[in-house]
Amino acid sequence: MAEAVREELSALAAIFCGPREWEMLSCSETDGAVLKIHTTAEGLVGEAVPLELVFHLPAGYPSCLPGVSVNSEQLTRAQCLTVKEKLLDEAGKLLSEPMVHELVLWVQQNLRLVLSRPETAGSSSKCTLPESTAVDDGLWITLLHLDHMRARTKYVKAVEKWASELRLTGRLMFMGKIILILLQGDRSNIKEYLILQKTSKVDVDSSGKKCKEKMISVLSETKVQTEHKRFLAFEVKEYSTLEELQKEFETAGLRELFSECVLGLVK
Repeated sequence: MAEAVREELSALAAIFCGPREWEMLSCSETDGAVLKIHTTAEGLVGEAVPLELVFHLPAGYPSCLPGVSVNSEQLTRAQCLTVKEKLLDEAGKLLSEPMVHELVLWVQQNLRLVLSRPETAGSSSKCTLPESTAVDDGLWITLLHLDHMRARTKYVKAVEKWASELRLTGRLMFMGKIILILLQGDRSNIKEYLILQKTSKVDVDSSGKKCKEKMISVLSETKVQTEHKRFLAFEVKEYSTLEELQKEFETAGLRELFSECVLGLVK
């Protein structure tokens, strides 16, 4: 475990020193640390809402996101999931630096705002499928578009590794110059995947120098629907024609996603 993480844990124990405020659940060099913090934050009508925050700091932390769990007797499961997602969004802004205390302060200061302004579905720039038939709050499908991939072998290995580590299934699809990544899994894991892809030197520039991915775009984010196929693995596939690519989407129950988000990429 990095010295900076040990110092952070020591500081947290000193900060949250009240009765039951802090609990170290586990700590090891290989699996990292798991800790629990009990705190309160202002709710919708000014009441003190008790929060149980569990943080898993993996071996690579703080260069990678911590795992976060949010529980409260006064919040619904959906509200707890929303708070968790917002915390992970904030964590993404703090990569490479100790962040647990900052995240606790953030939720203490922003819980009321989060509860009063629930997250809406997608921005207007994204293709968003109807959610009336969603079957699993935790299972999402995200479609990404890559402009190019110069160091293809290295890049593909990185994508496969991240998908495996984050328990994501789907497809990395090549069709001519079109490169698509279809991810299916827990939404927080998909968000972590995006952070990894944007912050890692996974490709090379025109001069052959290692560089980060700057030209990735999110074409669609939607909850899994009843008609959608559940992918059992993450596979890399290449298609000779647009018809073959279209068939892949249709077989997965994603005909609408193909017509709304993929056809526009064909020049």
